[in-house]
Amino acid sequence: MEKISIPTESIGSIPRPNELLIAQRNFSQGRITRDRLNDYCTRAIQTTIQELEATGSTVLTDGEQTKPSFLTYPIYALMDEYYKFSADCFTIKFADGHQRLLPRLVKAPFRYAVYAHTYIDAAKQVTQIPIKQAVITPSALSLVYPRATIRGYSHEQFLNDLTSECEKDIRLCLESDAYCVQLDFTEARFSLKVDPSGQLLRDFVQLNNRVLDRFGFREQHRLGVHVCPGGDQHSRHSIEVDYLEVLPSLFQLHVGNFYLQLASEPNRERVLSCIRDHIQPWHRVFIGVIDQINPHVETSEEVCERIMEALKYIPVEQLGTTDDCGFSPFNDDQSTSRQIAFDKIRARVEGTRLAEERLMLKKRR
Repeated sequence: MEKISIPTESIGSIPRPNELLIAQRNFSQGRITRDRLNDYCTRAIQTTIQELEATGSTVLTDGEQTKPSFLTYPIYALMDEYYKFSADCFTIKFADGHQRLLPRLVKAPFRYAVYAHTYIDAAKQVTQIPIKQAVITPSALSLVYPRATIRGYSHEQFLNDLTSECEKDIRLCLESDAYCVQLDFTEARFSLKVDPSGQLLRDFVQLNNRVLDRFGFREQHRLGVHVCPGGDQHSRHSIEVDYLEVLPSLFQLHVGNFYLQLASEPNRERVLSCIRDHIQPWHRVFIGVIDQINPHVETSEEVCERIMEALKYIPVEQLGTTDDCGFSPFNDDQSTSRQIAFDKIRARVEGTRLAEERLMLKKRR
């Protein structure tokens, strides 16, 4: 009898250890050398991967320990020379009132300083378990230059440069043998707050497909997209936006895997019904079974029940499980402890295994 298998994966980030955050501050203030900082980074990656292995995870991330944020990692090192914060920066406002800003590009051309494959290469030094890698979407980075403001640098040239850099970021991850590459598309739901007509969301999807279409169908099966209503400092930015207004456009993205926040939705079955209406035979949907903001650590039984609920709408061969979001998408977010993050991941892994066992038992009967 063929074993029933439900894949389970993390989204990406794990809260950074205090000693790493202190070391990063000390480095920025000139108190320690780059080599000393690298020692702290290596230790944080090693410890995080060991902890993730201990949860029973069969696909790992590096916990984004050395990313400044999921959003700005490619351009952070260019911040002073190429980017400036100004009054017209794109602002993500969270429900508790705090904000995150994207800087404006002030010097051409647009380019990356860091590509995400470097995180994979570092992680592979300490584990043999497959590594997935999260990258930022072109649509998110398009917000650093919404119109031509640099002399001689048109918006279309910017989009060409952006598309090429995003493609390179993804392709280098695939060449570094990433198990899969996940595009973080948190701005999808937020876009409907900015433009309730949905045109901005459609533009985002079109721009992202402009990059994704540079990959063959087989490569697209190793690509995925993650959407959520944000999760930073125990607050969200767009939970009030109707998920059903987002999902139809989302499923037009040319990827094989969808990592969808679901555990924190007030009406999960309504969302699952919409997923059923739009999922294609070549898709796999990883549903969020862990609410990463809620301090309550889910039990394996709770996770299992959420999976059984989803199976009423999604075929088992197209289902996977994940967390609603990363646990610390910005490196200064310590609102969730590392221990709670690992406990929740362990509950997801064990709950997914429990669901597999229940399904096998039903199959034998």
